[in-house]
Amino acid sequence: MTMSRNGVAILGAFVVDLAFRAGKLPAIGETIAGSGFAMGPGGKGSNQAVAAARAGASVTFISRIGGDTFGELALKTWKAEGILPRVTQTTTVPTGAAFIYVHETRGDNAIIVVPGAAADLRPADVEAAADAIRESRVFVTQLEQPVDVARRGLEMARAAGNITVFNPAPATKFDDDLFALSDYIVPNETEAEALTGLAVGDLAAVRRAGDALLARGAGTALITLGERGALFHTRQRSVHVPPFAAGKVVETTGAGDAFVGGFAAALAAGADPLEAARFGSAAAGISVTRPGTAPAMPRCAEIEALLAKQSPS
Repeated sequence: MTMSRNGVAILGAFVVDLAFRAGKLPAIGETIAGSGFAMGPGGKGSNQAVAAARAGASVTFISRIGGDTFGELALKTWKAEGILPRVTQTTTVPTGAAFIYVHETRGDNAIIVVPGAAADLRPADVEAAADAIRESRVFVTQLEQPVDVARRGLEMARAAGNITVFNPAPATKFDDDLFALSDYIVPNETEAEALTGLAVGDLAAVRRAGDALLARGAGTALITLGERGALFHTRQRSVHVPPFAAGKVVETTGAGDAFVGGFAAALAAGADPLEAARFGSAAAGISVTRPGTAPAMPRCAEIEALLAKQSPS
């Protein structure tokens, strides 16, 4: 791998986030008053692309969108962030959307996502972007598109000599071959529990889940823990990556995507993997102080300033 390959190729979905703020989720048959509403760009893959681009990486995004108003927002978002889209537009399936409930004081969330056109991604779409994968240093994918598409992307990236980052979200069943294709598997607590069948409580329990992920073939388990930071877990070492406090928590919705995008950008720039995880944690710490998902992603200078402020002694 040559140092000239320093970009990030990301395969995933774009959806439009429809975020509602309220004091609770309504029960079935109940109508409640909310305290806020916002619409903006989202989707795990696209959010991670924005996060990586703002963190300084050259980013290519591979996906499908509809030829509709939401699709226009996708193209406008990527252009504003300097992201190169390798996307197919279709007139038969609309661009996806996500319902996001945000607690009005705590900032935590519940989400229903409909991938829309991205659900029709096929391995051929990834193959059509083979040059973008070959020219990048890091490849990232998730599971808002079909599993066989994620698999094909990981296979192509591995064959090209890329660093592969797999964010298994939303949690769903998949064969162990995806673990073996992943240099880094990056689930959150809920996803780690779903993948391993192990409760993730204290750090000892998180490490047991990490061992289970390694046993299934992953190179490194990087488990994000929300307000507790993350666990960087390999066969040789297990390091707790602390959280980074950047201010009052406003919304946690895009924190995981900020982490993955920041981590990928740092890896692409040649950072040590553990330092890249700290970079991702700092990016996530800033993102939760702002509303929205993609709009909340921090710039590289902000992340570096927070790292310098809270550098370990």
